[in-house]
Amino acid sequence: MADVETLHDALIDELKDLYNAEKQLTKALPKMAKNATSPELRRALSSHLKETNGQVRRLEKIFRLLDEPAKGKLCDGMQGIIKEGNKMMEEVAEGPVLDACLIAGGQRAEHYEIGAYGTCIAWARQMRHHEVVKLLTQTLNEEKAADKKLSALAESGINAAADFGMQE
Repeated sequence: MADVETLHDALIDELKDLYNAEKQLTKALPKMAKNATSPELRRALSSHLKETNGQVRRLEKIFRLLDEPAKGKLCDGMQGIIKEGNKMMEEVAEGPVLDACLIAGGQRAEHYEIGAYGTCIAWARQMRHHEVVKLLTQTLNEEKAADKKLSALAESGINAAADFGMQE
């Protein structure tokens, strides 16, 4: 018999996936920040770690609102994104190119989360879980802002610094 039979079941399953994804990020972000050479990027990654810890607490509140235990299930998607990022940090030399690649990896994670949170919002809205929608929307807005901040950092000089010396 399938574990997911209703939209409520699907929502809980997706929230468990997100909970694990956020927990994985709380471990990955410090390593990314440590490897960043740009002080602005390092600050952005450290700041997002604080935000991510808040998102974990927000998910715990959502589980309470839905009378469900706050527990995750392995998020294979985020695990893969983090595994790719770890491999990249081993393969790319320290400096602006690594910073550009850290931004790319961070944006992969953000885009994954943006898609998952958007789905959860739509499902929670359908089931009229208004407080859950409000909390999920707050997190979605933070994820979108983090993505924009990473783009701004890339475009404000990190990509150009990575490309320096490659021009003829």
